[in-house]
Amino acid sequence: MKFVILVHSTPQPWGHPTGDFVAAHQALPAQQREQMERDFEQLLTEMQEAGELLGGEALGDPATARLYRWADGEPIATDGPYAETKEQFAGFFLVDVADRERAEELGRAFAGPGETIEIRPTMWPGGEEQNVG
Repeated sequence: MKFVILVHSTPQPWGHPTGDFVAAHQALPAQQREQMERDFEQLLTEMQEAGELLGGEALGDPATARLYRWADGEPIATDGPYAETKEQFAGFFLVDVADRERAEELGRAFAGPGETIEIRPTMWPGGEEQNVG
């Protein structure tokens, strides 16, 4: 089953890994931050070796986004960010796992101070939600 693990965060300044730029993460003791980094790298390695990690990408600052919306019969471009919320979409990982329980396990493992992790099934074959309508 394919899922996207979406990372929502507001690093200041914008940067990756986002935890390095989030106050809640920076407030942790250095030893704990270093252990969390090692654990995350080990998790990514294990996922890659198991064939679960299909890809992922960190995203640039939402202020650099360009939005296109349909208005008055044509696409109109405006500057980002798109969401008028505190947290912004910072990156994603595409995974192919055995079941939703494994996706949720990964969501918990990806979560860190000052970030929100969302898991969402894909809609095409291999994803959980295949029926649209």
